[in-house]
Amino acid sequence: MEKLKKRWGIESNFQIVVIFIVFAITGSCAAKLAAPLTDLIGLQKGNVSNWIYWPVRILLIFPIYQVLLVFFGWLFGQFRFFWDFEKKMLKRMGLGFLIS
Repeated sequence: MEKLKKRWGIESNFQIVVIFIVFAITGSCAAKLAAPLTDLIGLQKGNVSNWIYWPVRILLIFPIYQVLLVFFGWLFGQFRFFWDFEKKMLKRMGLGFLIS
């Protein structure tokens, strides 16, 4: 835990617990929200191939996750950490122009 705290610039164990909770809630919510969106665009699991359904669903989850991560980070008082985390992740993926 100490290595992780040092790497992320976190000072307390409470803060790291809050950050883990935000990651868990965000992942669950993003996965849950992707189902109605796939239905909305006309992709139901039973009437399209899994080779189409799952890549589209994963592509939908990604931007939902990014937005929710910053939102839940703000909600739990960790906006600065998650905003910096988001910027670093997008830059590593070559999408840094989205936040410039």
